[in-house]
Amino acid sequence: MNGRTTGRTLVAGYKRVLLKLSGEVFGGGKVGVDPDVVQAIAREVKAVADAGVQIAVVTGGGNFFRGAELQQRGMDRVRADYMGMLGIVMNCLALQDFLEKQGVETRVQTAITMGQVAEPYIPRRAIRHMEKGRVVIFGAGMGLPYFSTDTVAVQRALESKCDVVLVAKSGVDGVYSADPNVDPNAVKYDELTYDDAIAQGLRIMDQTAFALCGENKLPMIVFGMEPEGNILRVVQGERIGTRVSAG
Repeated sequence: MNGRTTGRTLVAGYKRVLLKLSGEVFGGGKVGVDPDVVQAIAREVKAVADAGVQIAVVTGGGNFFRGAELQQRGMDRVRADYMGMLGIVMNCLALQDFLEKQGVETRVQTAITMGQVAEPYIPRRAIRHMEKGRVVIFGAGMGLPYFSTDTVAVQRALESKCDVVLVAKSGVDGVYSADPNVDPNAVKYDELTYDDAIAQGLRIMDQTAFALCGENKLPMIVFGMEPEGNILRVVQGERIGTRVSAG
């Protein structure tokens, strides 16, 4: 891990991180955006940026549309996935608004060109923004149908040279041997290798994302969003949640 001294604090964890958030978090479990929830997420991201850690964010769009679910209801999958990408952009703009209200410089980069609301996705520009202390939010998924935001998160982390992917979950505090909400005997893992997780069939992210992480030796930390402040704790090196690595 990388240490870095800033003007206000000593960061003992990572220098540059990518935070993966689900779309459902933005809606507070409902369709649309819950402003109170997004404001709380913005406070957490601000705390990370204030600590001198460079941070990028990838969100889902499940609080608006899920391409696979729309396909099951008879919609063309390609068109449904593009609708989902637009939902992601709405989440990105909401998070950007609350971050900038808190004084955090933020840039949204999208994989689908929409110049009036966001920059195009350019990895080197994203890195430069982060080096200047700006938060970068990646929107519109991969810009292609059939790719999940799990895969997008790992791809963006690799291309922007992040040290780790942080997967923040709501309602669960790490990776378990089974669903802890169903199986009272489920065991939480503090550490896992990608090979072990695949061998045990643990569903952490989709298989493409998982394979990308494993092949490129990019570590991942899966942790609960509750209580507030957990994102900063993970970034600064506190051992919470489950760390997944290449071994």
